[in-house]
Amino acid sequence: MPVLLSEASRVEVRSMTTLAVPVVLAEMGWFTMSLVDTVMVGPLGPAAIGAVGTGSILFMTLMVFGFGTLLALDTFVSQSFGAGRIDECHRWLFAGVQLATLLSVVLMAASVAGLALLPAVGFHPELLGELTSYMTHLVWSAPPLLAYVVFRRYLQAMNLVRPIMVALVAANVMNAFVNWALIFGNMGMPAMGVAGAAYATVVSRVVLAVSLLGIIFYNERGTPSGLHDVPFKWEGRRVWRLFQLGWPAAMQITLEVGVFAAASALAARIGPLASAANQVVLNIAGFIFMIPYGIGSAAAVRVGQAVGRRDAPGVRRAGWAALGLASAVMTGAAVLFLTVPAALIRVYSTDATVVDVGIVLLFICSVFQLFDGLQTVATGALRGLGDTRTPMVLNLVGHWAIGLPIGYVLCFNRGWGVAGLWAGLSVGLILIGGSLLMVWHVKSRATTFVEAS
Repeated sequence: MPVLLSEASRVEVRSMTTLAVPVVLAEMGWFTMSLVDTVMVGPLGPAAIGAVGTGSILFMTLMVFGFGTLLALDTFVSQSFGAGRIDECHRWLFAGVQLATLLSVVLMAASVAGLALLPAVGFHPELLGELTSYMTHLVWSAPPLLAYVVFRRYLQAMNLVRPIMVALVAANVMNAFVNWALIFGNMGMPAMGVAGAAYATVVSRVVLAVSLLGIIFYNERGTPSGLHDVPFKWEGRRVWRLFQLGWPAAMQITLEVGVFAAASALAARIGPLASAANQVVLNIAGFIFMIPYGIGSAAAVRVGQAVGRRDAPGVRRAGWAALGLASAVMTGAAVLFLTVPAALIRVYSTDATVVDVGIVLLFICSVFQLFDGLQTVATGALRGLGDTRTPMVLNLVGHWAIGLPIGYVLCFNRGWGVAGLWAGLSVGLILIGGSLLMVWHVKSRATTFVEAS
């Protein structure tokens, strides 16, 4: 018989959807940049596809530590907003900018050091030259990327999500145009190949950061407690609190992205065709993943705002509404991967081997779609509660102690090839998704507000 929702639950589903849809579109717009880069270098051959895809994920494996640390803004800004403390929202914004500046210096230095180590990784020779060229230029996108993260988390936690979507549309247009000009040498520009794709990414991320900063100033221009009423000064204690809450979230994302980066590096050792198929499917699955990831971001905001209001039933309603939306979406994604896999892969490549291997990988992806959605939304909901450590621990165990070792054995010892890598990763995701769902259920039921949150 059908499950009847209470009026409060129906209101929460509507509110969650209203917030989540622009956030999801923004996430998909963000991911579209790397997708467009991969598609546009396609005519250059499998090595270029593998280089851009592998380079992007290796770079993001470093950058997501900064990206993830700044996710702590979700918790602090949304809880302050829920409590009606707009001045505190501004102070957390300033602390986020200060932390992002420090992280940019550290992560750019780490990126340069990583470039020097690429020849020792054992990449296929055809990939190494293209990969080095791409990543050498991509490193300059780090500062605008982290600035964008700060501005976006601030706006999102205060329910200002539509301007983010508009900014991402503008950045995507710029990215596609600069790709077209620099990859192939159009409009009198030099034909730079994969390096052109890297420059396009840098330009688009600058556009994103500047656009969101402009939106913040425009939105605050007439408010009673605008940015002008809160001094921009160094607050070491506040920056430290951001870091303390953020680093486990950063490690969780680093572990998750890192395991796929490791799989990409292992696929690159097999050869260009295996690497290309891996990157194509990773792009397809990653694009779909942006939907539950966006819902998870909305869950962090709605749960955090309920905490700020000291509304325990609202905390649970927000989390479960987000989990329900993600379950529906990812079930649909699994059906899509099973019914039209070849059509999806041919968007990227018409190479027969790439298509055949990609179909197998998409079948494996369909198995873990639901659990992938559950784990990322539960992570967001727990972040709204202020718990970033549990997802970190479960990702460490699920991906690195279980999933990747199984994938390695299946790939190289059992002869499954790149499909073995994905089979192992699916085992890890299923375990993580089920475990985080249980953790959310227990912790949300135990939420009380006897003491100030």
